[in-house]
Amino acid sequence: MDHLTKAYSTASDDEEVGSGSKYPDPLLPHLKRTRCETPKVTQLHVPVFRRKNLPTEAPIPGGYISKRQRAALATDLKQPNSDPSFDPSPGSLSDTDLPHSILTTLRQRTKGSVVYGQASQSLSASLSGHVKSVNVVQWSTTHAHLLASAGMDHSVCIWNVWSISQKRARVLNCHQAAVKDVKWSPHGTFVLSCGYDCASRLVDVEKGIETQIFKEDQFVDVIKFCPGKYNLFISGGSKGLLKLWDIRTGKAVYEYVRSLGPILDAEFTVDGKHLITSSDESKSNLSENSIIVWDVSRQVPLSNQQCFVEFSILPRHVMWCQTLSTTWVFCSFKTILFGIFFQVYAEAYTCPSIRCHPLEPYFIAQSNGNYIAIFSSKHPFKLDKYKRYEGHGVSGFPIKCNFNLDGKIIASGSSDGCIYFYNSKTSKLIKKIKAYEQACVDVVFHPSLPDVIASCSWNGQVSVFDQDLTNAR
Repeated sequence: MDHLTKAYSTASDDEEVGSGSKYPDPLLPHLKRTRCETPKVTQLHVPVFRRKNLPTEAPIPGGYISKRQRAALATDLKQPNSDPSFDPSPGSLSDTDLPHSILTTLRQRTKGSVVYGQASQSLSASLSGHVKSVNVVQWSTTHAHLLASAGMDHSVCIWNVWSISQKRARVLNCHQAAVKDVKWSPHGTFVLSCGYDCASRLVDVEKGIETQIFKEDQFVDVIKFCPGKYNLFISGGSKGLLKLWDIRTGKAVYEYVRSLGPILDAEFTVDGKHLITSSDESKSNLSENSIIVWDVSRQVPLSNQQCFVEFSILPRHVMWCQTLSTTWVFCSFKTILFGIFFQVYAEAYTCPSIRCHPLEPYFIAQSNGNYIAIFSSKHPFKLDKYKRYEGHGVSGFPIKCNFNLDGKIIASGSSDGCIYFYNSKTSKLIKKIKAYEQACVDVVFHPSLPDVIASCSWNGQVSVFDQDLTNAR
């Protein structure tokens, strides 16, 4: 027995014995074997749970999942990146990533005011990301450093325009076809977009989550929020249908019914009481329904109404009756009712863009006749025959135009790739800049920096220009 004990014992074992006995406790060999098995089990689990940079895999059905794994999987499911319609671009939506001088300039603006002082450095920027034609760009009014663009590549891009690191902050791939229009919600970081997938979609840009979808049975070409009632927006599409949607219910509350062609553009007046629409329908040599002014609440057209007028024409027959002293003439007159349509725009051109002046009672319409026409926004909505804005080209492109904040300048894209600036009162061409090799489709003024404009082109480019327009005011 002494020989067996010495064979299994070591010098270290003898040192660990607390008593003064010469021999170790006979239970120690069992404890040693238990301790030897524990490291082996730990080593088998280390490569599975503690190895770094392992991609997250789907759990095996019926397999054990630890608390840490369950927490990690739950976090992944909550992240916006798990949504296939959200492209996790590395950019940031925050304005803290802007250069100090630009950030200071943007923060100087106050509500309802315009900042004419510019940053010390140029505010021009080139934004690359779309691979096909870009249809529209729009600045955010609540986050002045953010710009949205929609293109034929099925995507909506959100740009942090002057970011130092990454300018393309988000790419939203919610649509399954070309995106025709995009609008920022007046509250928060939400965008509303529409396109050829027969739907309008409201997306939370910050979270990358599609919150609502408004489906139709037509291609949706244009959307516009109602002034003062930001839960309402109008949509118009390829079948000539106009619908007023309520975001709170997700349903159309009004429909504006008339035999129209595809809706090209829609614009609310400043007070939100009237809606002006442009459609692509011409009969004979007259664009009969090309521009219509609607009463928003009553859903009836105020222009292009038929007025009946009575006319009495020449006598149908005359009967003479003669007496000894007097000759009597009896005449029978034929009465006819003539129907007359009061047309806003009677030329054989369609108008891809309509914009209302922010302060004065008139609106403009971009015409495929290569000019911008001027109309009164009061009944009977007459065309100004003595003044128009000419010099740029449209040539069948969906060229858009826009006023600046005070309405003194009009900017228009052009089929020759240039941007044209006009004095709104005199209709005189102020400035012309070459922006792209292909058509410049849209141009919009910054909401607080009057000399900054954003534009997009038919070849997929998006640009921001810092132009000195002081002499034009």
